[in-house]
Amino acid sequence: MVQFSSIFTGFTKSIAIRNGKKSKHDDGRETADSLAKEAKKNEMMLTSSGSVAGNLAVVFSKGGKKGINQDRFVVWEDFGCQDDMIFCGVFDGHGPWGHLVAKRVRKLMPPALLRNWQKRVSHTVDGTDGISIDRSCFQFDIWKHSYFETCSIIDQELEQYADSFYSGTTALTLVRQGDLLVVANVGDSRAVLATTDDDGRLVSVQLTVDLKPNLPRQFSSMFHIILSFMSIFRKE
Repeated sequence: MVQFSSIFTGFTKSIAIRNGKKSKHDDGRETADSLAKEAKKNEMMLTSSGSVAGNLAVVFSKGGKKGINQDRFVVWEDFGCQDDMIFCGVFDGHGPWGHLVAKRVRKLMPPALLRNWQKRVSHTVDGTDGISIDRSCFQFDIWKHSYFETCSIIDQELEQYADSFYSGTTALTLVRQGDLLVVANVGDSRAVLATTDDDGRLVSVQLTVDLKPNLPRQFSSMFHIILSFMSIFRKE
């Protein structure tokens, strides 16, 4: 157990510095977007080829002979100017314009997630200062709700573009904050952890569930959505 205020000391300081010129009506979008631009300018954000020095990160995507390469990725070292954080994302487009959707989601997700995380942290700091909490459970809960809000925002953004009507993308993202690892996915892109067993042999551990229509839960969700649309159509 730790004092809540000690968890995000560095965060509140860095955000306060950048919020000095923020307007009253800014919901954090400008701050998050400027941090993303700054990271790219300082080569802390990688969206092509490979490497990244801090704790390693090797990424690569090469087009084959099937047509347009619809894979996109991003690695953001010191995510949101936090020394102990890194964001990684892989987006596999599908459909005629899948490469454009994947590219758009890659651009939208990191700053949107950072913005929602910042808002949740700042609101919680105001309401729970001095309270003793379980660090890992608390951090995970903040990330979980930040991801929910981010995915909802991105869905709304994509609805404005014709590219996404018959195309889409998977989204597999990872945030490492200190010793906490948060993995979130939509679709069937898979995260696999390489580790060692008790005998020292290298083994793989699947961290995500492939979200495909043939899964009972996914099929049930799609079925209910179809029924809802049919019901709306009949009423109209």
